[in-house]
Amino acid sequence: MLNQKHPLFILANKVAWNIFEEAFLPLYCKVNGRPAKPIQLMVGLLMLKHICNVSDENVIEQWSENNYCQYFCGETSFVPGVPCEASELVHFRKRIGESGIELILKESIRINGSDSEDDNVSIDTTVQEKILLFPQIQNYTRRLLISASK
Repeated sequence: MLNQKHPLFILANKVAWNIFEEAFLPLYCKVNGRPAKPIQLMVGLLMLKHICNVSDENVIEQWSENNYCQYFCGETSFVPGVPCEASELVHFRKRIGESGIELILKESIRINGSDSEDDNVSIDTTVQEKILLFPQIQNYTRRLLISASK
């Protein structure tokens, strides 16, 4: 039912998901506690978070509404509802550590094919939106907070 030319469909079939299974499976205990979420789901959510440049909460919301996001994360049919709580992504990042995040980055670079071999990479971090308050608004907010605390 999915368009096989959709970018997430294509990307899902290029990622070597088994390397994440092999690397992260030893971090889980099979006999203790609640069963863990599938590794492909958690890695897929982290990848989608960076692909879409959204927060943990937003990537979970997008997953629950988008068949392609669900397919990318390993689902074979549409699943209504959220896959996990946003805080579980924080716990997963802590569990896999810096080396796990680096492994995800390496795989992202590998699947970009010949683009990953380009020596001239330009990264611009100035496009991030900033929350700026003009001085008048800051002063007004400060006065409100002071009057509310009295």
